[in-house]
Amino acid sequence: MATFRLQGSKMLAVDMADDNDSVRAKNGAMVAYDGRMTFKRLSGGGEGIRGMMTRRVTGEHMTVMEVKGQGTCWFADRASEINLVELRGDRLYVEASNLLCTATGLRTGTTFTGMRGAAQGNGLFTTTVEGHGQAAVMSDGPAVVLRVSGAFPLAVDPGAYIAHQGELRQTLQSGVTSRTFMGEGGGEGVQLRFEGEGLVYVQPSERNTIGGNV
Repeated sequence: MATFRLQGSKMLAVDMADDNDSVRAKNGAMVAYDGRMTFKRLSGGGEGIRGMMTRRVTGEHMTVMEVKGQGTCWFADRASEINLVELRGDRLYVEASNLLCTATGLRTGTTFTGMRGAAQGNGLFTTTVEGHGQAAVMSDGPAVVLRVSGAFPLAVDPGAYIAHQGELRQTLQSGVTSRTFMGEGGGEGVQLRFEGEGLVYVQPSERNTIGGNV
């Protein structure tokens, strides 16, 4: 089984013990390797023809490669911070552009986000990762993991959101008031509200979003 480990905060090392070990990574993210490795580009996020057609229809682009062999392979992308997420049969929601590498045993797919995706400045669909294994998620700056519980819902700026996992319900809430239109608001017109039990990953850098410009 491939083992994920961080070297610093911007480099992912994946150790593979034998020729049957493999991972799926963002195409072009390999920066170095030792041992015996093969690289194969996959279509549709590694989901075959059906996955390729689904992603083409939804607009959630994801080009990945399968890395297989024995040795260690290092991955990075534009000096982004890397965060390891452990999945134990649950599902991770993450934008395709933020997904660096997944264990082969994890399944990827797409799901409808509706207005949440629009508020984030992304499409109406996002990538899902589920199963048992590790995934490496990128962020612009060191990510913070915030826990949501029944007693403590969480509001997040759409531009700072990266991913979430667990039994969470998400809605859009408006921060627009009369002060906003008079130029006295805080500039946060729309927030993502999470309720339930789970984890939300946020970054200390905000993308330009529709919600943030309200």
